[in-house]
Amino acid sequence: MSLSTSDLSELMELWEELNLTTADHHNLSSVETLLCSGAVSHAALLHILSVLYIFIFLVGLAANASVVWVTLRSDRNRHEMHLYVLNLAVADLCVVATLPVWVTSLLQGGRWPFGEAVCKITHLIFSVNLFGSIFFLTCMSVDRFLSVTLLANAPGGRRKKAVRWLVCVGVWLAALAASIPEIYFLQAVKSTHLDGAVCRPVYPPNNPREWMAGIQLSFFVLGFAVPFPVIAVFYLLLAVAIPRSSDQERRTGRRIVLAYIAVFLVCWLPFHAVLLLDTLTLLGALPFSCRLEGFLDVALHLTQCFSLLHCCINPLLYNLLNRNYRYDLMKAFIFKYSSKTGLARLIEASHTSETELSVVAVDGSIPT
Repeated sequence: MSLSTSDLSELMELWEELNLTTADHHNLSSVETLLCSGAVSHAALLHILSVLYIFIFLVGLAANASVVWVTLRSDRNRHEMHLYVLNLAVADLCVVATLPVWVTSLLQGGRWPFGEAVCKITHLIFSVNLFGSIFFLTCMSVDRFLSVTLLANAPGGRRKKAVRWLVCVGVWLAALAASIPEIYFLQAVKSTHLDGAVCRPVYPPNNPREWMAGIQLSFFVLGFAVPFPVIAVFYLLLAVAIPRSSDQERRTGRRIVLAYIAVFLVCWLPFHAVLLLDTLTLLGALPFSCRLEGFLDVALHLTQCFSLLHCCINPLLYNLLNRNYRYDLMKAFIFKYSSKTGLARLIEASHTSETELSVVAVDGSIPT
């Protein structure tokens, strides 16, 4: 789902167009805006969102770029999850890379100065990589569990790697397919409330509510209702399957695995809960009120912004917990400049192979 369906300032205009008075509810050709007194200041909301998105952009860019750079420079690349982690970092990096475009629009009060082609392309990049990030997290949970259980002693390293390549290709194709329906409706249209154009979906005039509700439901299903149970179930099974090396290591390993579940839930549940509430309102399952409009207006924006924090947390959770990644990170940033001081040799000497705990919880394999 791109930023347009619940999009920043564009949602405000779209929401006003879709929330008709009761008398005009069945006359969608003539849009009458329902104005509520005491509405939240849109200007203040847009500036708050701009600051939050800039923060996510800076942190996410630095964290994911480091993961990509270190992973590509590493001459080991032996970890079971190496391919998934790299693709996850690329997806998160592309998501945050689009944020300056949204911030530019926000700082202009929601106007879209870039034209329709950039509207579609930018939203496509955002949506494909957002779905890709979620799908890769789902695949990693399944792969990690299978790697320590059913496939723990299975031969054929090259075959496993080929399967993971095919899974990655399939994930990107699935993310593209999931993004196309919404991107198809995106247009840069002249705004009735702003002096300029806005980038937002324009649905068929005979049933815009149903189209918007359908696309929002599809994002709820593909972005949360299906991925989260899969992630939760397979990581819980992995927590049970972690080999017993010591009680402390097993407890730590389980905490790491549970952190994977908790981070996904905390980042995405608020947004999808509000999105589902908005969808039910669009379908008429919930009665419309000015209080509800004001709540959804703010909650959809803030929870979507909060959900993008996963782009900043994923590099830390799925990489810095890996001892070999931390070693490669130090090697990339320190070793190059410390050969004359002996620091490189000191760090090299102190580095040991990963423990069984680290491999199981982070890489998803059992050392031999």
